[in-house]
Amino acid sequence: MTYQHQHAAHCESGTVANLLRHHGARISEPLAFGIASGLSFAYLPFVRINGLPLIAYRAQPKAIIKGAAAAFGTRLRFEKFGRADAGQARLDALLAEGRVVGLQTSVFWLPYFPETMRFHFNAHNLLVYGKDGDDYLVSDPVAEDPQRCATADMTRARFARGALAPKGLLYFPERMPQGEVDAAAVLPAIRRTVRNMLAPIPLIGVRGIRTLAKRIAGLDPAHPLSSPFIGHVVRMQEEIGTGGAGFRFIYAAFLQEASVITRRPALATLSDQLMDIGDAWRDFALAAARMVKGRDPLDPPAIATLLRALADREEAFFRALGAACK
Repeated sequence: MTYQHQHAAHCESGTVANLLRHHGARISEPLAFGIASGLSFAYLPFVRINGLPLIAYRAQPKAIIKGAAAAFGTRLRFEKFGRADAGQARLDALLAEGRVVGLQTSVFWLPYFPETMRFHFNAHNLLVYGKDGDDYLVSDPVAEDPQRCATADMTRARFARGALAPKGLLYFPERMPQGEVDAAAVLPAIRRTVRNMLAPIPLIGVRGIRTLAKRIAGLDPAHPLSSPFIGHVVRMQEEIGTGGAGFRFIYAAFLQEASVITRRPALATLSDQLMDIGDAWRDFALAAARMVKGRDPLDPPAIATLLRALADREEAFFRALGAACK
């Protein structure tokens, strides 16, 4: 079966959608993201990325891959390796069998990324669908076209060290997917997302957004670390993965599909509301970026006010979404 590359907005949802579609599933990237309950928010000050707290706008790494595969009745096999040569040999053997293989990699060591876009992020997912000489044939969902990557570079990307070190992780289907999902799978997935976003935990969901706002409001504009902290929030939102606005746009597209699958027009209306919220996240990022770049005075309380407004809108939205899926 000839592999067909499709460009996507986000690496993990795009990778699993491409993998399942290759094996016959009728799945889009938004459906993969939504059926896996991928939308989330977490402010985790005890987890550090480059010395700053982790701020996540999606479920933890591999949750989207596992969730989408499970919804389509697929069993994936995941393998890690203690040695790079063993990981390379296993990948080559699977490709020789004609398999399409998912990989977890570091963006920093993938040479087809422009240098300005490379950073030490070890949870970037992609597919390899063949090998030509010393080059792997790569379907990276965030690239418009298929790529080539030399063996040495791919091995380095697969065995990068640091936070979320991939340890050569690869995965492939052991049981093929069913063709499609129905309302019985879609509605519980939406309810899980609602529960996550309305969770009574101060670091998760809507409450997590408010906790982050409180942290930002307390920053001293004159302190040398205040601007980098706000810049980090923007970077986590707009550059690491797809971020606050992008994930909401993907989930809004999922709700459009879900309204058809479940025959609930209210989900399409809510999709439009979430698109507006996504636009507001973009406005927040722009305002924060202007301050970080010195175009506007650094004003942490003003940034915190924008975040609190977003938390209020998201709380109202997810309560309405929960009501629509009873």
